[in-house]
Amino acid sequence: MSEPLIASKFCKSLAISPAVHGIKHSRRCQPGETISVATSNLQALPRSCSPIPRTRWGRMKLLGAVLLAAGLLGTAARGEQPPWPDEPSRTCFFQTLSSVDSEFCRGDLEIIYPELGDVGCTYIPKCHQYRRRISREWGSPRVRYPQAKKSKKYVLVLVDPDAPSRANPRNRFWRHWLVTDIPGADLRTGDIAGHVLTDYVRPTPPPRSGYHRYQLRLYEQPAHEAVALSPEERVSLGAWAMESFVERFQLGSPVASTQFLTKYYED
Repeated sequence: MSEPLIASKFCKSLAISPAVHGIKHSRRCQPGETISVATSNLQALPRSCSPIPRTRWGRMKLLGAVLLAAGLLGTAARGEQPPWPDEPSRTCFFQTLSSVDSEFCRGDLEIIYPELGDVGCTYIPKCHQYRRRISREWGSPRVRYPQAKKSKKYVLVLVDPDAPSRANPRNRFWRHWLVTDIPGADLRTGDIAGHVLTDYVRPTPPPRSGYHRYQLRLYEQPAHEAVALSPEERVSLGAWAMESFVERFQLGSPVASTQFLTKYYED
């Protein structure tokens, strides 16, 4: 895989906006921190400045070009080498998923962790111990779906289809979270409340098992339908027959879905 272009800027307090060619979410940098963003096909600045684009996408493209130009000009003026990942404690790279894995992400469903923001359709970076923290420290994420209907209720499912590994997923789907009866109004704000059938289980890929997909699916819950796990399903989290569960309660296809990838934090 070829190295991506790097947009870098030295800052004291800078918020990176979302949707700039590979920037999936926003995160405020720490004092004195170098922010680097993995990008592709970043466009150069125009010769003459035109009015600020009216669309959000246009503004984000302009911001990406400004960051790239500022970083490269700054390092050139100081006679420094471009900032590559030789200082992992200071530099963070956020990589979006491949085209195959990104096809799973549909419907603008957001899964939001502390410091990282929305991790949908991204790899969890190793820098700043984010992989360890998502596996050992952080609790359940916020889940936001702006298109949720206030009059409806929803079912939320988080699974690992790659247990114990993507090459040998004999225990798929490993159930990490299952919540029913979620009001649509809660999903609009990201602070969900509902009937928890399976408490949140942190992503914990085994050592040397490679990247695991953590897939979040959101279903519209049929009216007056009581959704529950069978006694057999409650016994174990692994090798869950998710498709049978969905079919049993006539949940249909997800209204939205997203996923992130991570692996054992010491690998």
